[in-house]
Amino acid sequence: MSSRELATHQGPAPAQLADVLERVLDKGIVVAGDIQINLLDIELLTIRLRLLIASADKAREMGIDWWDGDPFLSGRRRDGNELEDRLRRLEARAGIGEAQEER
Repeated sequence: MSSRELATHQGPAPAQLADVLERVLDKGIVVAGDIQINLLDIELLTIRLRLLIASADKAREMGIDWWDGDPFLSGRRRDGNELEDRLRRLEARAGIGEAQEER
């Protein structure tokens, strides 16, 4: 086979990075590994690593949605006003607070 024939005869096209990323996020990928440090047959340290790489939609399909309940990530952060309002309501029920202090 000549070099010209080799140049025209190519195998399957290499996957583009975007295609690979789309496939990984669509299907999901799990990387698992253990790191263990021993000294004279005495276990000093064990690290178990489990990593899931997937899109948010795929993770929800698998039942993983911890970011929805996290107030910091979901934008439903509690502010101080909510706590102050609750305190005022409780004080009003008990008959104490600012209204009592004004008397």
